[in-house]
Amino acid sequence: MSEIYDLLIVGAGPGGLAAGIYGSRAKMKTAVLDKNAEPGGQASTTDEMENYPGFYKGTTGPGIMKEFADHAKAFGTEFLRGTVDEVDFTGPIKTVHTQQGDTYESKVVILSPGATPRKINVKGEAELRGKGVSYCATCDADFFVDLDVVVVGNGDAAIEEAMYLTKFAETVTIIVIHEEGNLDCNKASAEKAMKNPKLKWVWNSTVEEIAGDELVEKVVLKNINTGELTDLETNGVFVFIGTEPHTDFLKGKVELDDRGYLVANDMMETNVPGVYAVGDARVKYLRQVVTAAADGAIAASAAEKYLSELETLQNDVLDESKKKPVILAFWAPQVEESIDSIAIVDKVVEEKNGSIGLVKLDTYRAKKTATQYNVSEIPTIVLFKDGKDIARLEGTKNITPEALEDLLKESVEV
Repeated sequence: MSEIYDLLIVGAGPGGLAAGIYGSRAKMKTAVLDKNAEPGGQASTTDEMENYPGFYKGTTGPGIMKEFADHAKAFGTEFLRGTVDEVDFTGPIKTVHTQQGDTYESKVVILSPGATPRKINVKGEAELRGKGVSYCATCDADFFVDLDVVVVGNGDAAIEEAMYLTKFAETVTIIVIHEEGNLDCNKASAEKAMKNPKLKWVWNSTVEEIAGDELVEKVVLKNINTGELTDLETNGVFVFIGTEPHTDFLKGKVELDDRGYLVANDMMETNVPGVYAVGDARVKYLRQVVTAAADGAIAASAAEKYLSELETLQNDVLDESKKKPVILAFWAPQVEESIDSIAIVDKVVEEKNGSIGLVKLDTYRAKKTATQYNVSEIPTIVLFKDGKDIARLEGTKNITPEALEDLLKESVEV
């Protein structure tokens, strides 16, 4: 624990790697920490990848993830190896500990721990993954044009993906553990699926084995009522029984939803200042390499602005060694009245001949700082002395030369 990073990224999936590229390029001291020797996360297990913009001919998951990693390294991103088992996000410097005994410190942390599709854990599943076994219809449906596929699962996601697959496959057979007509998905989806002529159903059954020499050739099904085993020829098996985010080490540290996914806003900010979430472990609509990469770019950009705000605050406002009072003025170019108010503040401060400091912040760009100081009206000025906020004026009507002079006389000797 010899240095403090500007940006530490936990997880080297596409979201984490994209964050590394953007972070290093923005001149932040950036590191990516991952348990695996090779970067890429789930994307690195995909033999063929045809839906990442600009890469479609002969593109593999490991190949494009290597390009991501090389890109990040070219800008100076450091790569660290370790399995994170504990974090402390309570202070301005975030601490990350690994099972291997290493401790890392950073001003900002981007969480990219990823999520894993739940497996059915049967013979042939692991061996034939990427060779007919898939966990993503959006990624792989077009490999099965006019072929027969099987879907395992009957919840909302499974039925939605099965319906999507009917646009490509000749037939889609859904394996359902329940009695005929009983599905776990919502009623509207069930009714729609039952009417689709390309969907077939096998009830009261589970998959016992996935078989094939080099590609999937069949599944072995077991009737849970009779125990009877039957073979069903198929070219592909799509498993949709949910995903598991790798967020156990984050429980009680940042906000998670009831399924364990990280909750973040559109800037990838979690409920903890300076901690961001990207990729498949985040609550989101679409989990793809391209959306994870976008998450990473957004998070790193937001992190750079966050650090810039912190630096401005620390150096120009909160530094107690600078004995003179400082006015922190929140304004916004979209609020025309605030421009006039800032002009008033400028004039009053100028007349004090350097005895008062002034820091102006665009409220929309400095949302974190505005929230930190409970800015509810634009413009707002907050007066600091010895690093502490001691007084304020809010609203155009209240920020006048007279009011500002009175505030300074009452609060500080100038």
